[in-house]
Amino acid sequence: MTSRRIISNEKTVLDKDDATDSSPSASKKSNISPVVSHSVIVKLLAFTLAMMIGPLAAYYLTLQTIFKGNSVWAGATAAITANVVLIAYVVVAFYEDQSESLAAAEEDKKAK
Repeated sequence: MTSRRIISNEKTVLDKDDATDSSPSASKKSNISPVVSHSVIVKLLAFTLAMMIGPLAAYYLTLQTIFKGNSVWAGATAAITANVVLIAYVVVAFYEDQSESLAAAEEDKKAK
């Protein structure tokens, strides 16, 4: 088996200088801002709390007050509540994604 010889005037990967050889963007400042915006995280946390609290609250509130101890109907109400929260999250995410693409198109239009 043969191995590659390192020629003395050839730089190895470890010897290369990032500022000049390997990376053209090494001299630029890196962007350390978060990839996901603050509003997206807040919406996700709000819908997570709604998904945990909503169905449980619907179950226990309707179990004794509306359905008089019938746990099947109270469970169905909790399931419907969970589905409503899920559909609301999908709708909010859809409109948020649509607004981001419209903003990007507007920005491209201004650049031209």
